Parts: sequence; structure tokens; C-alpha cells
Amino acid sequence: MFRNYVRIAWRNLLKRKVFTAINILGLAIGFGSSILIYLFLSYHLSFDKFHENSDRIYRIVTEEHRDLIDYEASVPPGFAKVFREDYEYAERVAKIVEQSGLVMDVEVDGTTKKLKEDVVFAEEDFFKIFNYPLLDGSNNISLSEPNTAVVTEEIALKMFGKTDIVGQTFVLENDKTIKITGVLKNLPKTTFHEEQVFVSFGNLEDFFGFAASESWGGISSNLQCFALLRPNQNIQAIESALVELPKQHRPKSKNKHIYKLQSLADIHFNPYYGGVDPVLLWIFGIIGVFLIAIACINFINISTAQAFYRSKEIGIRKVLGSFKTHLFWQFLSETFVISLFAILVGVLLAALFLPSFNALFELQLSIRDLLTFEFFGFLMLILAVVAFMSGSYPGLLMSRIVPVLALKGKLTHNDTGGNKTRKVLVVAQFAISITLIAATLIISRQLEYAVNADLGFDKDSVVMLEVPGELEKIQYGTLTERFSQIPGVKSVSGCLSSPGAAENNWGTSVKFNNRPENEEFSIQAKIGDVNFLETFGIELVAGRNFFKSDSITEVLVNEKFGEKVGVLDPQELLGKKLKANGDEIQATIVGVVRNFHDVSFAEEIRPAFIADNPNWYGEIAVKIGPVNTRSTLQRIEQIWSQAFEGYIFDYRFLDERVAQEYEAEQRYLSLSKVFSALAILIGCLGLYGLILFFVGLRTKEIGIRKVLGSNVANILALFTMDFFKLILIAGLLSTPIAWYLMEQWLQGYAYRTEIRWWIFALAIVSIMIITLITISYQTLKVAVTSPVKSLRIE
Repeated sequence: MFRNYVRIAWRNLLKRKVFTAINILGLAIGFGSSILIYLFLSYHLSFDKFHENSDRIYRIVTEEHRDLIDYEASVPPGFAKVFREDYEYAERVAKIVEQSGLVMDVEVDGTTKKLKEDVVFAEEDFFKIFNYPLLDGSNNISLSEPNTAVVTEEIALKMFGKTDIVGQTFVLENDKTIKITGVLKNLPKTTFHEEQVFVSFGNLEDFFGFAASESWGGISSNLQCFALLRPNQNIQAIESALVELPKQHRPKSKNKHIYKLQSLADIHFNPYYGGVDPVLLWIFGIIGVFLIAIACINFINISTAQAFYRSKEIGIRKVLGSFKTHLFWQFLSETFVISLFAILVGVLLAALFLPSFNALFELQLSIRDLLTFEFFGFLMLILAVVAFMSGSYPGLLMSRIVPVLALKGKLTHNDTGGNKTRKVLVVAQFAISITLIAATLIISRQLEYAVNADLGFDKDSVVMLEVPGELEKIQYGTLTERFSQIPGVKSVSGCLSSPGAAENNWGTSVKFNNRPENEEFSIQAKIGDVNFLETFGIELVAGRNFFKSDSITEVLVNEKFGEKVGVLDPQELLGKKLKANGDEIQATIVGVVRNFHDVSFAEEIRPAFIADNPNWYGEIAVKIGPVNTRSTLQRIEQIWSQAFEGYIFDYRFLDERVAQEYEAEQRYLSLSKVFSALAILIGCLGLYGLILFFVGLRTKEIGIRKVLGSNVANILALFTMDFFKLILIAGLLSTPIAWYLMEQWLQGYAYRTEIRWWIFALAIVSIMIITLITISYQTLKVAVTSPVKSLRIE
């Protein structure tokens, strides 16, 4: 029986090749888009699932409560030892410290090779908590001895061109000779650890003394602490017990710490601690459903329209003894055949566009990721759902056709699904497209607002050079002077944490103007020489710049600092004393600068100070002119190489650093544009199919109208006005929904654009124009046909 259904379905589909092709292409685009979204979601959902005890692995994080709450994926350096020794909750505890861009010297065949890699300093139990196997498949990883390291297979090949390198050495930061004790298999793409070089924790003190200590004085974002809990632990009970720790180890601090246990599964999905926002993943999942829904609507509309032409066939089948169930399953078989072809084409489309998708999101998904039981299960599921959704309603309508009316040719549109049903579905299709277009426009406006807004500093043409270690040996004065003499260089500044760097945020006690009580709030610490303001184009609104000094005796503050301490007039801040971070900062405020954005527009501007201390410089900022940029950079590199022989010259433009704050939004904007375009394309295919049907149905009417004096414009208006009415209805329905959703999204930004009425008007007009273009060709083709030919059509 099923074989017979399929054979008849195949014949019927071949009779209507154009409509079959439209249905297959529309569904294929929907399937292909959904497959890419499925791969994207499954990639994110598979993070760190491969560890043996993943359900018992936790990271300890900190909520810092001051004037606001800061969420730190870290703890004080002394936390790990106390949690390990004083509590019975964990089988193992380990902390790691990440350091970016460390230089590794490798000796290969008498030649020194230099690599610049991110390095993790890890305690020994780290590899007993996480299952990162060695190349031989074992987990016998040891970092107990100082000056030892394990590296991944990829790094081994970069270093020595082979993986059999146990016992080989490299020199870290021109200082420590490190012995390689193991080679790891390449880390999975779905792990939150991106670093591929792991060095014994005992070496950390040589590079970052604070994180290597057992201090409870503060938090470094580079440090993370992990624990493998014993089975059946109560997380809330553990967190309640940890409430006492700050009282014991930070009794004088007004900066309140609350320690939380974050599950391994939550690390990738918690935006408060640097993970991705799961809401965005849900949004793209919904978009995938929308695209499939639009394709199904196309299918239903075209199929119900075609039912009018197939009414005599159905009437004859009923007279010859076919039951309603036979007719229903016959049509469902046709739908299944179309869906099967569509899903095969969809897989090909997904494979074709996968490289572009990877480039957009910097992923490494491959065709091999499609060869899984889960993926084939997904294909079967959407195939069954789409076939049933698309075929059941038209099948029911056709099976209910009255044979007498069908054979006498007296059926109306309502008998075969009618205009009302199709109009409702077309309105739904238009509403989805308008919502997607409006959302894309609003996201684009917000990003344009953020990137082009006045940030309070000049980000253009500023080259940031990261300074190597051994700061006390660096002659900044000589180096900056030599840079300044290069033609094309406008200004040079030694600094730590440039504007827009989104780093060096201190959660500290601040004492202003010798007030009796310290105030607890976050303050951005900017260290720079006397050229800092000129190099970054920061405006001084009161007072003067600080004088050159080897210690911090004078500081500049921003206007937000004045607001924080209750002094709104910048002139009144001048001459006041500022003490922060214990006794580390004790200085006089000599100037007030205009507020500048140091983080993305999602966060409010924070209080900041700028001070000069050459011992803290970590970067050199070089402001260059717009002419002969390449030669200027080449000259900078020459001087750099002479000053820092043995170090890799690496630079980055400040505007790139600022743009990175909105990298995720830019990617999602690009994807929103693509999926909006796909939704419109699928909708256009459906419209084209419907207009083919309506034009064919009303060809004789068009001929009569032309005989009675109607021109081409009148004929075009006859078809377009009905669709324009549906678009306006869709616009009225979708506008409040889109406005609400995007208003919720914009709530996440402290500085944001406003949603304007014209955005929705533009979305509606865009759909009208696209609709007009879609239906014009076929309509004009019939409108210019001779009335004689039109009236001859039966």
C-alpha cells in the first residue's frame, strides 16, 4: 500500500514541476538553516561533557559587594589552601593562573625558535580533576616538580616538529629553563580551557608573585580555583559554610565577598562569569523554528491552492471507492516525498555554507560533525514533523471534498481551503519577516551607536605595544624618545591599561579628602606618563596634568569619581587627597578629566584615576599619523627589536581592542541579517507560487478587464493591493511583539539607542517592496498578454 502511495505521489509531483520545485527549494532552505543552527547549538551544549566526573567538578567564584556587585570567576590566592585543608567537601582542589603572551625559546638543530603562547600555571591536582589524556592514552601527568611543563600535541609540533619530545626543554620569558614531562592529546574544541601550555605552579612566583601567594587581600582575574567534590554534596550547605571565610581572613575589609560554587556545566553558559548568554542560543533556536514554519506555511498555501485544480481527480477517486483515509495518506505521501528531497538538498546547502558559518563564529565545525546518531535522529525528527505539519491540513481538506460538486466544477475556494486560511498563514509569514527585519535594524543601530559614539578618548591610529617582563630593566625614557623622533609619530606614552581596555578595575577602599570613613567602590586604575592625555586624546576639564615622577604623588580623576564622592564641581576636587588600595595610592588630585568609556556600553562609566609610575608600565602607546602607516610601523619595529632583542614584536591598534568588546554582538548581527534574508527568500518563493496560482485562476478575468479598459497598472494593483493589506495587518500584529522583545534586549545596555517608529515602518515598507518585486514579473507577463489569448483559456 505504502509503495503504491509513493508511486502515485511521484507521478503527481512530476505533473506540477514548478510548484514541486518551489516547495522543495523553500523547505530545503529551511532545513539547511536549521541544520546549521542545530550544529551551532549542539556545539555549545557539548562543552566539557567529556570529563569523567563532570557532574562533581565545580569552579569557586566570587560575588564582590560594594556600591555594586562584581562577578569574578576567581577567588583570593589563599582560598584554595584553606578549602583543601580545613573542609571535607572536596576530594581534590587545584588553582591555576593564566598568563597571556609569554615568550618561549626553543632550540632546534642549533637554531633558536621563538613562540608566543598563553600559559597556564597549574597545581598538580588540576590534571586529576580534569581528564585531559596524554598521547599514550594515560593520565599520568605530573607537574609536582618546579620547572616542568606539559604541552599539547599541536604545540609540540610547533616547537619541535614532532610529538616525541618528553625530556626536551624550552626557556620561558628569557629566564627559566622548563623541562617537558608530557604531551597531551589536542584539547577538545568544546572545553573552556584555550591554553595549550601547562607549567608547574611552583614557577608562578617568578612571573606573578601576588597570585602565587596565600594572600586574602584581593582577587586577580587570572586565577581560578577548581574542586572535585565528594559524591552527594549539598551545594547550598557548602556555600553557607563558606560565608564565614571572609570574616576569618578579611575581617577589616568592607568589600564583602560571597563565595559560590559554579558547576562545570554552567561555566560556558553564565555571562556573569565570562560565558555565552544562553538567551542568544534560545533566540537562534527559535529563528530556526521560524524558518521551518515559514517553509511549511508556503507548502500549505501552495498545496491548498493546488487542491482547487485537483478537485476533479479527487472526485473521481472517491466515486471509484477511495475513502477519506486513503486520500489523506495519499497526499501525506506526496508531502513526505517532497520533504525527503528537500532535506537532502538542505544537507547539501548546510555543507556548502558551513565554511562561511565557521568563519563568522570562528568555529571549526566539519562535515564529520554531521555523521552522528544524534544528527540523524534530528533529521528524522524534523522530516517527520515537517511532513506531518505541511501535509496533514491540505490532506484533510482534500479528503473532505464533495465528489458531486467536484465533478460538476461547482467547488469554491472555501471548499478547498479557501482564501481565509491562506490569508491567515500569509499574515503569519509576513509578521515573522517584519519582526526579524526590525530586530536586525535595532541591533545594527545599537552597535553603530556604540562604535561611533564619542567614547571620551581618541581610539584611532593608536598602536599598542606590549612590553616584555623585567620592567625595572626597561629604559622607557630612551625608548619613547626614539619613537617620538620617527616621522609620522605624533605622541608616545608608557602606560598600563589604556582607555577602552576594560581591565585593571580595582575593587578597593577609597579615602577621599581625609574623610573619617573609607568608601568601598570599584575604580579604574590607569597608569601613564605625562603624555597619556595627549596620546589618547583625553580632555582635561579642570586643573592641570601631573608632573613626571617616579612615584605616585599626583593623580587625575574623572568626573564620575566626583559624582561618586559627592563633589559635582570639578574645581572643588582639586587639591584634595586621595588614598586607595591600602597605602599603595596616596596622592593629591591635581586635575579632572572628562568621563571616558573603558568598557562596553553594557556597563556604566566607572570612577577612574590616572597616575604616573614607571615601575607599573606594561605597554607603550604610539599615536601615529594617517600617512605612510606601513613605513612608520616598520621603523617602530626596528627600534623595538634593538631595545628588546630576543622578544617577539607584537602590536595591536587600539580601535581593534575597543571593537573586540562588541565582537559577539557583531557576529550575531551578521547571523541575524543572514537569517532575515533567508526568511524573506523563503517567503518570496511562497508568494511566487501563490501568484502563479492566482494569475492562472484569474487569466480570463484579466482578459475581460483589459477589454473593458483596464491598463497594466490597474491589473498590477489588482493583485498587489490584497497582499499590501495583509502586510499592513502583519505589521500591526508584529510591531508590538518586536518592540517588546528588542526593548528587553536593550535593557542590557547602560548606554543605548532608542527604538523609533520609523524602524517598523521601514520593515513594513521593505516587505511591501520585496512583495511587489516578487509578484510583478508573473503579473506583468499576464497583463501584457493579448485579451484574445486570455479569453480562450478554459
